[in-house]
Amino acid sequence: MEPIYLDYNATTPIDPRVAEAMQPFLTQNFGNPSSSHWFGVNSRKAIIKARVQLAELINCKPEEIVFTSGGTESNNYAIRGYTFANQHKGNHIITSVIEHPAIIEVCKYLEGHGFVVTYLPVDRNGSVSVRSVQKAITDKTILISIMHANNEVGTIQPIAEIAEIANENGICMHTDAAQSLGKISVDVLELDVDMISIAGHKIYAPKGVGALYIKQGTKLEKLMFGAKQENGFRAGTENVLEIVALGKACEIAKQDLAKNIEHLKNTRDKLWNGLVKAIPDVRLNGHPEKRLPNTLNVSFLNMNDYFQYSLFLEIAASAGAACNNHTTSLSHVLEAMNVPIEYAKGTIRFSTGKMTTKKEIEDAIEKIIEIYNSQIG
Repeated sequence: MEPIYLDYNATTPIDPRVAEAMQPFLTQNFGNPSSSHWFGVNSRKAIIKARVQLAELINCKPEEIVFTSGGTESNNYAIRGYTFANQHKGNHIITSVIEHPAIIEVCKYLEGHGFVVTYLPVDRNGSVSVRSVQKAITDKTILISIMHANNEVGTIQPIAEIAEIANENGICMHTDAAQSLGKISVDVLELDVDMISIAGHKIYAPKGVGALYIKQGTKLEKLMFGAKQENGFRAGTENVLEIVALGKACEIAKQDLAKNIEHLKNTRDKLWNGLVKAIPDVRLNGHPEKRLPNTLNVSFLNMNDYFQYSLFLEIAASAGAACNNHTTSLSHVLEAMNVPIEYAKGTIRFSTGKMTTKKEIEDAIEKIIEIYNSQIG
């Protein structure tokens, strides 16, 4: 049996249509976008097109998009750039305990530079309470950052409701949408947020490119100093090749969103139904309904590291967030959700993609059951 890839939350393969769009910029279209001659103009037009493609996906103005090197940079810039530019208004930040390290670590850094951070708890489904956000606000609060959907368990947060509270109190609202873009609707007008972080390699573009939506009028410090690329926020010659790729990936995501949502949900649910039918005491982690259509985080009772090791030889999945795979410590997300240790240590995150086939799911079910039975036998 060929290895089965069920780790699309970690990264996605490049869509062939994205690779095709990149090809001319690997060969003949090499001009610097800042150059005034034909070669530069051609590259500049490509960036403008990509900015429009991304803006159309999330329903914003093209000039509100800043291209970055990925989700981590976008998160870092959103948090640091805003807080340092607006610290005269206050020094309090609100976030949650289940954020990606690219948020948590920035907040920890800021705590050493005069800022106070409130880390909100979550319930057993991994949901942040809107009321807890409201109660945490002080007259010093300048920023709220809550992820749109969790990367480990897939729980979708009530961002629009939280943003409404933020807006009522004159507080900037940021959300990390790296995992949600292309899987569910991400509309800046519906969410009513001020900043959104995006990662290209989660939506079938290459690694090394992302974006930050910055609502017009939102003040951030410059990320880098130099020339005036990216509306003056991020100096440096643009990564034209990958910006083109991100733009194409966003165009495809918008075009195929409804079809992809249905396919992702069907493959995810087929996997879950196959497992729960054959394996006693298998536990679903995350909200049973308000969850990404592709994400299935499950815990197998009293399993050890060898179970995960055996499984990963056959199926590409994750024992937690991809960024934490080099450690064996309990996932901070599962810990925050109070998942019992006898379950937590046997947790696997499966995440399907638009390229996942029915046959792959059937083979995965068969293989998981076989490995599970060998462990308990």
